[in-house]
Amino acid sequence: MTKKLIVLNLVLISSLNLIKGQEVVDIRTCISTGLERNYSILIARNKEEVARNNYTLGNAGYLPTLDLNSRYSGTVNNINQTMNDGTEDISKGIHNTVASAGLSLGMTIFNGFNVRTTYKKLDELKQIGELSTQMSIENYLSGMIAGYFNIVLQVQLLDNMRYAVALSKERLRIDEDRYLLGSSSKLQVLQSRVYLNADSSRLSRQYEVVRAAQIKLNELMAIDDLSCRFDTKDTTIEITRGLLYEKLLDETLASNTSLRIAAKNRTISEYDYLLVSSRSYPYVNLSSGYNYNFNTYSQSSLQSQLTNGLSYGLTMGVNIFDGNNQRRNLKNSSIDIRNKELAYLETEQGIRADLLTIYNAYTNYLRLIELEQQNLQTARENLEIAMERYMLGSLSGIELREVQKSLLDANESLISIKYQAKLAEISLMLISGRIMDYY
Repeated sequence: MTKKLIVLNLVLISSLNLIKGQEVVDIRTCISTGLERNYSILIARNKEEVARNNYTLGNAGYLPTLDLNSRYSGTVNNINQTMNDGTEDISKGIHNTVASAGLSLGMTIFNGFNVRTTYKKLDELKQIGELSTQMSIENYLSGMIAGYFNIVLQVQLLDNMRYAVALSKERLRIDEDRYLLGSSSKLQVLQSRVYLNADSSRLSRQYEVVRAAQIKLNELMAIDDLSCRFDTKDTTIEITRGLLYEKLLDETLASNTSLRIAAKNRTISEYDYLLVSSRSYPYVNLSSGYNYNFNTYSQSSLQSQLTNGLSYGLTMGVNIFDGNNQRRNLKNSSIDIRNKELAYLETEQGIRADLLTIYNAYTNYLRLIELEQQNLQTARENLEIAMERYMLGSLSGIELREVQKSLLDANESLISIKYQAKLAEISLMLISGRIMDYY
């Protein structure tokens, strides 16, 4: 039993030495690294760049089009001709060539405000791209911050288990001294060793949890070496108090990214309706060009012919009847506008419900923290009294174990509730558009 205990203690000492990281990082460092390297953020930014590239005058149709084309062709023919008088005229290898080039210009003068509306729609799509990137960043930051404080949580739980091991070691020392003095039984010593081994085993497993949390944060930061070890600058979880529901609600309605995207989608559906309406207007197109043609003849009264010059045209038209498709498309566009409005209202309602639910949890966690702090203080006093009584022999080992467990459970409960309160705080900052305050 003694050998096993020594081996287990050596393993624990080795594990605890590995816990100490090579560097200390704070939340700002983690966020900065992640924003530069995280793959999902890079993908979102690339999509935003595509939407930005599409927002041009040319893509909307404001600018003219200019095309250049050229062609060179030829024919080699054999000709057999039979005259009315019965004579024949045979020509072989008649080679004729044609070289042509042209420059054509086209421009839309008017098509029912389609160009202007398209340009506005492209602007909205560009802004949606920016908001989508912002949403990806905000969601990423909430996960990053939660992961960072999860490490703080797990390290605190690790310290709590180390304290449990220290208490079990002290109890074993007391029982061994009492056994040597003849005031305790061997059974009591063995039971204390069992408790120590159990606490040591939990401590070893918690070390694995801490390492897993570190690796997860490295993954979020897209660190090349996922096994990189570090310590967090924060050693405790501090909660931002004083968040007011009314202020959060106003900030949410004004800044929530999902709500802003829903509003942009509603605006785009209105532009789509205008684009459909533009088909009912007449259209005017301008065209112009320059053409060059050069022909050569091997058997003709002409040896060659050159033709070049300008061309121009103005086209006007209007759709008279298209099988009522225009009317159908307008009705569908109207329905789509209504659907986008309903989607906006649904999003707003869902966000309001989430905000209220999270805020109630946040305030409840703050109350629980006060209760758990009082409970922890009481558990510490109970342990001091219990240890004195145990040393005097007026308290059984099982009773002492229960007192010890109550203290450790109280500390673990306080740490866990603080973490849950922090998660609620992060969610409130996310939903109200203030998540960047952590950066």
